[in-house]
Amino acid sequence: MNDQTTPTARVARSGGRAARRAARAAPVADHLRSVTPGMEGGTLKPLSQQDMERIHNSALTALETIGLADAPQSGIDYLTSVGCILGDDGRIRFPRALVEDTIARANRSVTLFSRDGKSDLELSGTRVHYGTAGAAVSMVDVHGREYRDSTVQDLHDAARIADKLNNIHFLQRPMVCRDILDNREMDLNSIYATTSGTTKHVGVSFTEPDFVDDAIEMLHMIAGGEDKWRERPFVSNSNCFVVPPMKFATESCEVMEKCILGGMPVLLLSAGMAGATAPSTIAGAIVQACAECLAGLVYVNAVKPGAPAIFGTWPFGLDLRTGSMSVGSGEQALLTAGCSQMHKFYGIPGGAAAGAADSKLPDMQAGWEQMCSAVMAGLSGLNMVYESAGMHASLLGFCHESLILSDDLIGQALRCVRGIEVNDETMALDQIHDTCIGGPGHYLGTSQTLGRMQVDYVYPNLGDRTSPKEWAEMEKPDLLLKATARKEEILNTRSTARFDPETDQALRSRFNIHLPS
Repeated sequence: MNDQTTPTARVARSGGRAARRAARAAPVADHLRSVTPGMEGGTLKPLSQQDMERIHNSALTALETIGLADAPQSGIDYLTSVGCILGDDGRIRFPRALVEDTIARANRSVTLFSRDGKSDLELSGTRVHYGTAGAAVSMVDVHGREYRDSTVQDLHDAARIADKLNNIHFLQRPMVCRDILDNREMDLNSIYATTSGTTKHVGVSFTEPDFVDDAIEMLHMIAGGEDKWRERPFVSNSNCFVVPPMKFATESCEVMEKCILGGMPVLLLSAGMAGATAPSTIAGAIVQACAECLAGLVYVNAVKPGAPAIFGTWPFGLDLRTGSMSVGSGEQALLTAGCSQMHKFYGIPGGAAAGAADSKLPDMQAGWEQMCSAVMAGLSGLNMVYESAGMHASLLGFCHESLILSDDLIGQALRCVRGIEVNDETMALDQIHDTCIGGPGHYLGTSQTLGRMQVDYVYPNLGDRTSPKEWAEMEKPDLLLKATARKEEILNTRSTARFDPETDQALRSRFNIHLPS
């Protein structure tokens, strides 16, 4: 059939399509966004109630009969003062009743504050938040297809990028500043680089206990005083307080004590490797992670009852053929989802790792690895999904382009978390009637469809949904090139999270800041 459409009509039709595309590409008002931080998951439950009870009882037995070794003297003093028992073998054992009483008294909700008050995170129930984490030692060059040492500038740039991505809800330090050789300066510059790059909540680590005092002083200066810091602590401490299996990390425990007393929320991080430093079975790895984090929960509340703590069960999988990590595996997804269920069993805010890739580049392998665990973590109702953006090579490499692409990926994961709303409006029986009985026979362009297109659907920012013909007409855009262009667009604009000149000058006078002013 010949096309009888006039040239004028074709132009009008083309212009209308372009206008509609432009409208869809425009930023969506916050109240119309289809996915938001803190949506409730919890529909995925790989563990039955009986499973969770058995895991819990096994964890209690492990704490009561095996206990943990290598606590610092200060930790021994805190723990024995609340009823733990120091054995002749140097291991601290936790009476079952003490652990259960601690669980009963523990916080059911923890707020992780943002610096500007616009993106606070409420951790409770099955509310889900996605963000970065890790200590990658390399940066991924997607175009050169190679790795290089990560720097403080890379960390600052990651913070600036994350600040502009709606589906990245927090920034835990994703990489190590390998260009700063002094550990004290590295820790302090990590705080400066992240907090001057984003106003979202930030997580950092400390190498030694002696560095915490200077860090707290820096945070007081950034906040505008100790009182303002303690009122809204916008940085938390990611603390590997245990060395699996079932040993305290002595210096990290001392760091943790100082952070608690300094008013900083603590992530109690147990990161056993299934088959190496944790049992190879998924259930066994979850038992050990729960036991270690329960010990940490008792520890935190012994230092300061009610101190904000996140139950950080982070068991990782191994490829038992080679001994390599397998963070992008189905087993990892199940480990994380199972741990998330245990957080709900205890009623305690928790976090775990999901969304990282073993793939070295943001390619198809990375896509399936990242999405598998990211979706399962969200559906399980995990409060804090760490490592969910930009992480490659089994946590060894971080990629700015992948961070940007992860914003799209997590948007789709969050839509799965939101689930299916069933009510009179969404079942749309009246629409079906009006469309089929004397109507146009389709739903395109109806007021109901147009009215819900932003509310119900998530549209990728960089992902391509054009037809092959349109794709060719647009000169076959490359996804990684689009991500790089977005990265450069963000980094070519000054950080909106930067400190005022007076505060910045005071920080630079007090500390050796490596980032140029």
